[in-house]
Amino acid sequence: MNPFHIRTERLDLIPATLEILEGDRDDRQKLARLLSAAVPGSWPPPLLDEETLGEFIRMTAENADPFFITWYWVRDDPAEGARVLIGSGGIASAPAHGTALIGYSVLEEFQCRGYATEAVRHIVATAFALPGVRRIMATTYPDLVGSIRVLEKNGFTCAGKTTAGEGFEEGTNVYVLEKNAAPV
Repeated sequence: MNPFHIRTERLDLIPATLEILEGDRDDRQKLARLLSAAVPGSWPPPLLDEETLGEFIRMTAENADPFFITWYWVRDDPAEGARVLIGSGGIASAPAHGTALIGYSVLEEFQCRGYATEAVRHIVATAFALPGVRRIMATTYPDLVGSIRVLEKNGFTCAGKTTAGEGFEEGTNVYVLEKNAAPV
C-alpha cells in the first residue's frame, strides 16, 4: 500500500497518481474504476477547476514539488452506503522554508458533515511526518465560514490577511499551524 494512502474513521484518502488525475480530467468512468467509488454528477467540487487539475497533472508528471501530494476523498462508511467520491485535498510547498500549504474542497452535498475536518486532521499528521515540515499554512476567504471552522478545529490560527504580491489570492486570510502546536 502507498505510504500516503490514508484511512480515517469514515474516509479513504487515495493519493492521486498521474493516471487518477488524467482520469479525472478525461474519463469519469475510469476515475470511478481507479478509485473503486461512484463519482457524483456534481463532481468536481468548488476550487478544483480545470486549471487547478492541469497544474496538479503537471506537478505530478514533473515531480516538481517535494511536498506535493493530493488525495481523492472517498466516503467509505458502510452506515452511509456505497463508496462515493466526496472531495479532494492535499499539500504543496510554500515559499517559506519548512512550510507546506494545505488546500481542500468538498462537494456541496457532503459539506457540514465533518468530512473535511476529519480528512484535514489526517492530512496534517501526514504533512508533519514529512522531513523538514515544521509549519502548515492555509488561505481562505473570510466569508467561507465552514472552511475557517475546519481549520480552527484542526488547531490553525489566523495570522492575518494576504496582500498583493505575496503569491496568494488578495483578500484571503492566512491560517497557520506550527508542528509543536498540532492537536493530538
